[in-house]
Amino acid sequence: MLLKLPAGGDTLWIDLLNPTEAERLEAETLTGLTLPTLANLSEIESSSRLRTRDGVLTMSTPMISLADASPRGLSPIGFVLSPDTLVTIRFSPLKAFDAVVADFHASPEAPTCGLEVFVRLCDEMVDRMADALEVIAASLNDLSATVFNGEDIKGRAAKHANSRLRDQLKLVGQMGDRASNTRDALLGVGRILAFVGDLTKDWNEARFEPRIASLKQDVTSLNDYEVHLSDKVQFLLDALVGMIGIAQNDIFKILTIVSIVGIPPTLMASIYGMNFKIMPELSWTLGYPYGLAVIVVSAIIPVAWFKYRGWF
Repeated sequence: MLLKLPAGGDTLWIDLLNPTEAERLEAETLTGLTLPTLANLSEIESSSRLRTRDGVLTMSTPMISLADASPRGLSPIGFVLSPDTLVTIRFSPLKAFDAVVADFHASPEAPTCGLEVFVRLCDEMVDRMADALEVIAASLNDLSATVFNGEDIKGRAAKHANSRLRDQLKLVGQMGDRASNTRDALLGVGRILAFVGDLTKDWNEARFEPRIASLKQDVTSLNDYEVHLSDKVQFLLDALVGMIGIAQNDIFKILTIVSIVGIPPTLMASIYGMNFKIMPELSWTLGYPYGLAVIVVSAIIPVAWFKYRGWF
């Protein structure tokens, strides 16, 4: 995508989406700038993400993508910014870029420099990440209400509790992953904003300094909010793991009660199953019903005791 100044006809912004090597070389020829490759943009050290040479700033940051461009749901974005031109390189569709393009086309006032486009892009990306954090917060609040305010499952429905807990645990993990991705993107945008703010002061574009400073404050506040969400994710994770432990304890409790209740009847049956010649009960007319009654009573007594103690 090319965005040109309406008067001079100079190229103001080049946006490369999934560029081929030929397209990247063509953009280099058009602008005279050296553009990074996907391998360059994927490096994580600060010295590789933030570089300056001959007054040209080359920056990269991970960003939350619309498509699964990477296993972590993040896609690298590259910015090559000079006083005259901005070149962006991305490998995934981004709503922020589409919104800025639509805004420029709808506005009667065209941008006047690459730095203005860069600031607008950063503004839109920060807004999108704030929206993402709001969605995560709403999901966590709903999950928290379900976990702590939901009715206890008892009886036959209790067998579905493990499935429900697994689903909730998976949801917490998804929310934590999204929050982590958003934090990575915020940290990257914060770094490039600070980098641009420091190195463009002599570009005679002082009108953008307050906006860049405001964006850095927004990123800082969003980072703090993300820390709060991460703490909530960890709290819910601990709570769900604890509930899973309680559910497992209930299962073991039932097994323990069943095994203990079975001991006295087994003992009684073993006693009357011994092959001794002299056993008075063998000659009784009601010896058999008596033996059965003793076995039943020996099972009822521990059940009544456990019920009295509140085990179930």
